[in-house]
Amino acid sequence: MLNNIFTLLILLINIKYIDSFTNVNKVKSDIYVPDIEKRKLMNSILLTSVYGSCGTLAACYLNFFVPPGLNNDKNSGLIAKDKNGDDIIKSEWVKTHSYPNRALVQGLKGDAYYLITTKDEQGKEGIEKYALNAVCTHLGCVVPWNVAENKFMCPCHGSQYDTTGKVIRGPAPRSLALANIEEENEKIMLKAWTDTDFRTGENPWWI
Repeated sequence: MLNNIFTLLILLINIKYIDSFTNVNKVKSDIYVPDIEKRKLMNSILLTSVYGSCGTLAACYLNFFVPPGLNNDKNSGLIAKDKNGDDIIKSEWVKTHSYPNRALVQGLKGDAYYLITTKDEQGKEGIEKYALNAVCTHLGCVVPWNVAENKFMCPCHGSQYDTTGKVIRGPAPRSLALANIEEENEKIMLKAWTDTDFRTGENPWWI
């Protein structure tokens, strides 16, 4: 009798376990699993919206750090700008920069260039047909014009250049780079110098 009761209990437990297992499987089968293709579509929509909204902002932000004129080709030019970022007007410039002034302006590839004020036989002041890159050809310091010595003298390592930017004392290995000066509606425009270097008779090293 006791054995029958014990067997009956075991049978009931097994039936209950089987029923629970069946219900779990049924619940699992009812859980919705998203389709992988739909998931890919949602990811694509998300990435496209992020690139579309943030990509333009990132491009504009990075473009801010690109020096003006960096991508100029040899035939293009750049309007020279003063220290305030204003376009340089020739007539106004010579009024405030008398001969034999040499003053720095913003030039090609973001480098500083010297505009040289000239005076003809009639005493009329103008601007030299070329500008000088102010970056020393030794290690890249900006070379100031020494009025007393009448030459460019680098404060970093002592390199010296004459009035035309030709190197006359090392350790700088080359003369200062040149740029052509042209006028466009009274504005001073700098263009890449591609002709022979008149100071050395050689091809320009900066091209």
